[in-house]
This record gives sequence, C-alpha cells and structure tokens, in this order.
Amino acid sequence: MASKLERPPLQADERTALIGWLDLQRQILRWKCEGLDGEDAHRPVIPTSPAMTMAGLISHMRWTEHLWLEVLFLGGDEKQNPAFDESSEDADWHTDGRPIAELLAEYEAQCARSNEIVAAASLDDVGRHTGYRTAGANLRWMLIHLVEETGRHAGHADIVRELLDGAKGYF
Repeated sequence: MASKLERPPLQADERTALIGWLDLQRQILRWKCEGLDGEDAHRPVIPTSPAMTMAGLISHMRWTEHLWLEVLFLGGDEKQNPAFDESSEDADWHTDGRPIAELLAEYEAQCARSNEIVAAASLDDVGRHTGYRTAGANLRWMLIHLVEETGRHAGHADIVRELLDGAKGYF
C-alpha cells in the first residue's frame, strides 16, 4: 500500500485545520480499502467483533457522518439512519454483502455532503435536533468529535487490513 496522503497546512485557520484533519482520516479509511476483493472486504478477522470488517467500518463511518451533521446538526430525520434502529444492534455496521465499491461511493458522497454542511455554517452554530442532548453541541465540537471518531476507526482499519493480508502503512 502506497500513500499520497498529506496533513493539513501547519499555519491553517481553525476551519481549514478541522476539515483538513477530518479529510485526512477519511482518506486513510478509503486507502485501507484499496485493492481488497469483495470477500476480504467482508471477512471478519476479530472473533469477538464479527461486524468489524473493512466494509462494516466504511458503512459505520458513512452513517456516523450522517448522524452528526445531517441529523443532529441540521435536525434531519433519524429514521433514515440505521444507527438509530433499536431493533438491530450495530445496524449501521451491517452491509448485507454489498460491494465495497458501492459502500465507498456512498461514504465519499456523505463526506462531500458533510463538507457542504460545514461550509455553509458557523463553527459556533448549535445543532438543531431537539430530541437528543448531543445536538446541543456546536459545529466545532461535532467536527472535533468526527476527527476523533474517524481517526479511531482508521486505526481499526490499520489492524483489520494487516490481519487480512499483511498490508501495512500509515503515510
């Protein structure tokens, strides 16, 4: 696995730094999927976490972006997001065998939508969904959380990919 990933500029304003770090972690997740066949993308490698597959990670992160920016920040309908499905544990991780290319395309589109939402708002704007306490956070807090969440799962992707085929690399 080779990489062309770059960190955000060292002298960036707050918005550029936040989106830059978030975009980098998103790119790392996508990069960890390069070259995987369909079977490996869906193959669990951690016996106690069967949903922790590369496909599951991408699905989860797609829905995490949707949850924080479209539902909690904009006040959108949570029924569209499987993370809110209380009848199925970890529903946002389940992919039903869908091709990794399809999941990656959906993740890419969600990330682009997230960036549009961020570009149109102030970092001080507060979430609009009245049904959840965490919607009371401002956009800055939500972005920092997304950097943390995406970075954490990029680390999981490092481990999953190495267990799948031995591929390693950070930059």
